Amino acid sequence: MAEEEAILEASGLTKEFKGFVAVKNVDLRVRRHTIHALIGPNGAGKTTCFNLLTHFLTPTAGRIRFKGRDITGSSPAAIARMGLARSFQISAVFPHLTVRENVRVALQRKLGVSFQFWRSERVLEGLDRRALELVEAVGLIAFAELPAVELPYGRKRALEIATTLALEPEMMLLDEPMAGLGQEDIKRIAALIRQVARDRTVLMVEHNMSVVADLSDTITVLARGEVLAEGPYATVSKDPLVVEAYVGTGHG
Repeated sequence: MAEEEAILEASGLTKEFKGFVAVKNVDLRVRRHTIHALIGPNGAGKTTCFNLLTHFLTPTAGRIRFKGRDITGSSPAAIARMGLARSFQISAVFPHLTVRENVRVALQRKLGVSFQFWRSERVLEGLDRRALELVEAVGLIAFAELPAVELPYGRKRALEIATTLALEPEMMLLDEPMAGLGQEDIKRIAALIRQVARDRTVLMVEHNMSVVADLSDTITVLARGEVLAEGPYATVSKDPLVVEAYVGTGHG
């Protein structure tokens, strides 16, 4: 693979918490325009790894490069502005704003006008048009004027993806997008992730193995904070070390 194909690279990524090593010497290379999954048994260090990549946690050691630029030590906000955006679990949604207003707030953030409530009507109307386009893109147009708090659980996940898309990221980090979803919602969100990935890169932490198998181009398996295996699902799922890691912890 040509070097320039990597959009995100981590080398020697390590995080210690008071003597406990949560992530140990992880090398990760995510190629442009792919869906890359980070999987592993509970306690494998997946979420810690995610937090390091977006600098919600500072690495104890190691470097992170995004689009060829060393971003180690940058603030989460600066990293988001560079085009690496993370979708948070539902808490990122304002419960009493409507679906459209939630997306508009994210668009205002992108413009850097989130606290200028006196913007001209024309600017807000323009943002509304774009907000409704995004709402439609994630299949929520029928819910556009509903307060987010009233959305069914699976639709909140779609709203969260819409607010992340509002930041126009080149790369999206999705933290367990299928958590707590029923079968119908899983199908809908999987289709949405596939659509989103057409013109950007997606890195996701996910427990649902059938979703991982269906969506991912590359899978990195973590166990006890270290990379255990990497490759396409067909290869990784047959790796004896991977099978043992899952069976050994009682997570299948």
